[in-house]
Amino acid sequence: MASVDFYSNSPEKREFCGVIGVYSKTGKDVATALYQGMLALQHRGQDAAGLAIWNNKFVEKKGLGLVSDVFCEQDLRIKGRVGIGHTRYPTTGTCMMSDVQPFISNNIAISHNGQVSNYKELRGSIEKKGVKFISSVDSEVAAAIISEELAKGSRFEKSVSAFMNAADGAYTIAGILEGALFAFKDPNGIRPMVWGESEDFIIFASETVALDVNDAVRRGDIKGGELAIVKNGKVEITPLVKEKPAICMFEYVYFSRPDSVINNKEVFKIRENLGVELAREHPAQADIVIEVPDSARNAAHAYAKTLGIPHAEGLIKNRYIGRTFIMPSQQKRKNAVKMKLNVIKSVVAGKRVALIDDSIVRGTTLKEIVGMLKHAGATEVHVRITCPPIIAPCFYGIDMSTYEELVAHEKSVPEIGKYLGADSLGYLSIGGLKKVIGLPVCTGCLNKDYPTDCAKKLAGEQGKW
Repeated sequence: MASVDFYSNSPEKREFCGVIGVYSKTGKDVATALYQGMLALQHRGQDAAGLAIWNNKFVEKKGLGLVSDVFCEQDLRIKGRVGIGHTRYPTTGTCMMSDVQPFISNNIAISHNGQVSNYKELRGSIEKKGVKFISSVDSEVAAAIISEELAKGSRFEKSVSAFMNAADGAYTIAGILEGALFAFKDPNGIRPMVWGESEDFIIFASETVALDVNDAVRRGDIKGGELAIVKNGKVEITPLVKEKPAICMFEYVYFSRPDSVINNKEVFKIRENLGVELAREHPAQADIVIEVPDSARNAAHAYAKTLGIPHAEGLIKNRYIGRTFIMPSQQKRKNAVKMKLNVIKSVVAGKRVALIDDSIVRGTTLKEIVGMLKHAGATEVHVRITCPPIIAPCFYGIDMSTYEELVAHEKSVPEIGKYLGADSLGYLSIGGLKKVIGLPVCTGCLNKDYPTDCAKKLAGEQGKW
C-alpha cells in the first residue's frame, strides 16, 4: 500500500488523527506553537483541522482541509496561554464541520485520536439521560462522561477514571478544563502520546515531531491508563487504571513519521530493522531493490544492504496533486495510482525487482504497481512486506473494519501473490515483527488477539471468527 506523507491519499488504508496540547510557562501566546505542531502532525489526518484556545473562555477555529488551508495569519494572533489542536481523518462519523475537533462542552475541550469501540452503547446510555449530542463521532462521549461526573461534584481524576472504566478501545486525549491542560490514554496505550518542554512551553503531542518543530525537548511518554495535568508550570502524571500495554504496531510500520520517537523507540531505526529481518526471512533473487514511497524507504534500504543488492528509487510520487476522489472501479483505481506514482523505466527495465512495501490491506493499489513495473520492462517482481498478513478488522482507529475488504482474509499467501501478479510474495512473520519492535503490541488485525472485550465481540459478530 502507498505510504503516509503530507499528501497521501491511498485507497488502501487511511491514517487517522493527530492531537497536540500546549501550555505557556512564560505568558507567551500558544497559537503559533499549536499551528506549527499541527503542521508537523499533518500526515496523521488531512480531512480537517481545528484548535481551541483558553483565554478566560474558549476561542476556537475549525475547518475542512489541510492545516495550511484552515488557518490564516490572523489566527496565529489569537490570545491565550493554553490550547489544543487536532488534525483529523474520520474513522467514525463524517467529514462535516459538526464533527471537526476539538469538541467543547461547557468548560471542557477535548481532542481525540483513536476509536472508542463501544461508542454506540455509551452514546445510547448517555442520550437516555437527556444529553444531546452535536456530532456523530465517538470523541464526544469522552467529554459527555467527564462533564457528567464533574457535575456530580467528582474530582477531575475520578471523572477521567469513570470514562476509562466505561470506554473500550483506543483513545489518546488532550484537553483543557477551566484553563488547565491535561492528557490521558486508554489502559492499553494503543495510540501514542509524548510530552516535552521548551523554554516557553509544555507540549503534549501524538508524536515527537510536534515537539521538535517547537524546539521542545522530549521528556517522556504518557503510558496507558495515565493522566497528565499541568499544574503551576509542572507536569503531574497519575496512574488511574492499571496499564495493560498493547501498542499499535502500525505506528511503527506505517503511521508515524520516521523522525519520531515513540515509547523510547526511534521509528526510523525500527523500520530499518524491519527491513533487515525481512531480508533474513524472505531473501529475493533480485538485481535491484525499490520501495513503494515513502514509509517503506528505510526498510528497503536495509533489505538491500543486508542482501548486498543495489537499492534505487524506482517509483516517483507526485506530491502536488492534492486529494482526489476515487470511484470504486478498476479503471479509476488504475488512473489514481498512475496519478500518484510513476516508474523510472531505466531503473527497472530488464531487471529482477524486489519491491518493498509496508503492508497490504486490499491489495488493489499494489496490484496496479506491480503491473506498472512489468509494463516498464521489469522481468520479475518479487514483493516483500514488512507487516504480516492482515486477516481481521481493526476496531481501534484504522479504516479497515470488515473481513471482506481484507485480501489476506480470503486468500493464502500464494493466492495473494498470484492476484498481485508478483513472481513471489513474502510477508514478515508476527514473531519477526514483535522481535524488531521489542514492545507489547496489539496484533488483533494479524491474529484476532484483540486486547479488549468489545473488539473481540465486534469481530465475532461479523461471523468470520
